[in-house]
Amino acid sequence: MRYRALFLSDIHLGTRDAQVERLLEFIKTHEADHLYLLGDIIDGWELGRRWRWPQSHSNLIQKLLRAARKGTSITYVVGNHDDFLRPFLPITLGERLFIVDRAEYTTPDGRRYALVHGDMFDSITMTKKWLALLGDKSYLLLLRLNRPLAKIRSLLGFRRHWSLSQFAKRSVKQAVAYIDDYETILSTFAKEEGVDGVICGHIHEAANKMMNGIHYLNCGDWVESCTAVAHCYDGSWMILDANKDLSDPLLYR
Repeated sequence: MRYRALFLSDIHLGTRDAQVERLLEFIKTHEADHLYLLGDIIDGWELGRRWRWPQSHSNLIQKLLRAARKGTSITYVVGNHDDFLRPFLPITLGERLFIVDRAEYTTPDGRRYALVHGDMFDSITMTKKWLALLGDKSYLLLLRLNRPLAKIRSLLGFRRHWSLSQFAKRSVKQAVAYIDDYETILSTFAKEEGVDGVICGHIHEAANKMMNGIHYLNCGDWVESCTAVAHCYDGSWMILDANKDLSDPLLYR
């Protein structure tokens, strides 16, 4: 499959939970003229606590660099976990690889989308970093528990993917309210910017919806949900879900 543009976020290279092998397989069969990496691609927080960099993570970086050399335009928008890059922005590597704080995507019919990671709209990340770090560690613990639970479910005959961390996030009332608030704030920001939509990451919750006249898209993540946003040549938008091995078309063109 080839698309006009692909949008990925929250890969978290440098962590043991990054689904890099699955992403490498995904990239083999999903190509694009433009690739946008919307933050938290490299997890500087985790690397600062404990250095871990498997060969597969280097393989992914090399794969992206080869794609740029072969003609794919790559724009990397920095997030909070890779904010160590922010003092050096903007960075240009060659003719087709750009690292920036914010970007914009324009469709052939002239619709404009603000591209951000989204951390600057998260009051916890911006004003209480200690709490954000605590939440990050709690999330990593839930991800660790996913592995033994997956083995137990497999022994019991359950084949469908199930995630404890996603279940907790969607079941806790405050977490649901946090996601709703985040989406509302991002759509309000897009309206104030005078753009038609916003594409982001940060909260690890893939979405594609219309909110107050704004097209809101979230890429999800590549530590558990393994999702991406795609803009097709016919003008449609899709959420690509590697866990379900299918594409969810969006009702917006």
